[in-house]
Amino acid sequence: MAAGAPATLLGLQKKSLREQALSALRTAITSGELEPGKHLVETELSDMLQISRGTLREALRQLEQEGLLSAGPRGRLSVRHLDAKEIRDIFSVRAALESLAARTLCELPDRQHVIASLRTAIEVMAAATKGTLEERIETDMDFHRTLCRLTGNETLLHSWEALEGSIRMSIMFAGLEKGVSNMSVDRHHDIVAAIETGDASLARKTIREHMDTAADNLVA
Repeated sequence: MAAGAPATLLGLQKKSLREQALSALRTAITSGELEPGKHLVETELSDMLQISRGTLREALRQLEQEGLLSAGPRGRLSVRHLDAKEIRDIFSVRAALESLAARTLCELPDRQHVIASLRTAIEVMAAATKGTLEERIETDMDFHRTLCRLTGNETLLHSWEALEGSIRMSIMFAGLEKGVSNMSVDRHHDIVAAIETGDASLARKTIREHMDTAADNLVA
């Protein structure tokens, strides 16, 4: 086993090795244990994780599809490094997807169950304000995931979930202060209040302002 390896990469259970490797690598990347730009060496990683190189390659391919890894010369993989333009692009796509979600929810004849679910997600966010950065990120992500899930549009939800890795990376790499500044409970109440009115234009405007501000904070 490699000395000085990140804790999340030390050994796996023998069940569902690919999924465990995928989870361990994803956590190591989004937490910054594997820093941006780091080249990944298959022999080192397979030794850390105690899995075959074939199983490792499957996990790495998935992470590349999620946007956490990028391929360089000769296909060599490294942890993706996000620049200001990429972060703005990510949040622009988020804004488009979540604006569609907000419009869809505004068009529901009965939105009370939607509003109740979103308010519950905000309550969980509020309870996590004294927790770790990772806990705060996950509750924030869950609010926005719930927003998309409640539409019943599976294509919309899957499209949003495809951005999750990149969203987490943009937050973690921006640092604690910038990341937390985007997790204001009040800002999320504004989104719910706009949807509750049923005014699709207002809801879309609120979502876009939310995402523009978030991107500005992260790249400032």
